[in-house]
Amino acid sequence: MKQQISQELTRNILPFWQKMVDTKNGGFYGQMTGENVLMPNAEKGGILNARILWSFSSAYLELKNSEYLKTAKIAKIYILKNFFDNEFGGTFWSLNADGSPADTKKQIYSQAFFIYALVEYYRATGDKICLDKAIELFYLIEKHSFDTAQNGYLEAYSRDWQLLEDLRLSDKDANEKKTMNTHLHILEAYTNLYRVWKNEHLAAQLKNLIEIFTDKIINPKTHHLDLFFDENWTCKSTVISYGHDIECSWLLLEAAEVLGDKLLINSVKQISVQMATAAAEGLLPEGGLITEKNYDTGQVDNYRDWWSQAEAVVGFTNAYQLTKDEQFAQKAGDVWAFISDKIIDRENGEWHWGVDANGNIDTANDKAGFWKCPYHNSRMCLEMIRRM
Repeated sequence: MKQQISQELTRNILPFWQKMVDTKNGGFYGQMTGENVLMPNAEKGGILNARILWSFSSAYLELKNSEYLKTAKIAKIYILKNFFDNEFGGTFWSLNADGSPADTKKQIYSQAFFIYALVEYYRATGDKICLDKAIELFYLIEKHSFDTAQNGYLEAYSRDWQLLEDLRLSDKDANEKKTMNTHLHILEAYTNLYRVWKNEHLAAQLKNLIEIFTDKIINPKTHHLDLFFDENWTCKSTVISYGHDIECSWLLLEAAEVLGDKLLINSVKQISVQMATAAAEGLLPEGGLITEKNYDTGQVDNYRDWWSQAEAVVGFTNAYQLTKDEQFAQKAGDVWAFISDKIIDRENGEWHWGVDANGNIDTANDKAGFWKCPYHNSRMCLEMIRRM
């Protein structure tokens, strides 16, 4: 399995993204359709570019291949030149193909990914400018997004940092002030930043984020994540997202371990296993982890996204490492088999977006785009190489 996953990373995923370099406008092309048609004039999403930077920085950090560093450097140069708002601070949501600002809103989820990526490049290279930029974004999030009255982080702002009325990350989301998803990726970003910058304010906020999950976001009865909240932390959703459950199960433990609080680590270990057990409810006998279930109506979405499968391999492996329960190892192996059989595009590179409820491969959604990025799958490969 380790050999298969190593080869998947180095022979399929990363080579695909190296071909996405935009030699005309700089950086990377913004979109390739699910039918493998390149869209050179597509907008360039901040999340896509941050995730490319993270993936190649992390791959270089682990594998020391100089070609990965070259690709990471292309991403770094483009991000620092084009995505940062030199007037109001923070990063733009998206750029036009020529690098000019397209959507200038400040989505906190996106700010967090730039922290995550810039820190990884700093870890790989020692580039102090990237660390300084990550720290700058940390202070901006704390200044504008942190809710000093009710705790937690608010979702989205205008270019000049006024809270927006439409806070949604995507059309699929509820328009609520606080979401599990944004908190999860701030947690992830702050964890990476704390690895290299032992700042007391950051430590306090990272611990606070862990406790927000354990006290407010993880449902104490079901061990699933609640997804949307108002500013007072009243839950506004009735949907289980199995991919986020399993992703959070290992990211939360990683955060506690990087923070180094032994009592918190022991507490989160137990929670992590509970979450992985709950997430396993979404596994199908024929393979793969389904998207979601509405526990109010009973409606189930049996679509299987690429990213949920990647997180499932890591999350169930993490649960196995904590418990030595072979069932978790089997689940990780079964999901990897499903990825290998259904999700990987061996002919054109990268992974398909997903598989529908009838087992059909989805070619309608992007192969590369705003949300289809190297990160979930490259991170799965790198995590599994380390863990195995």
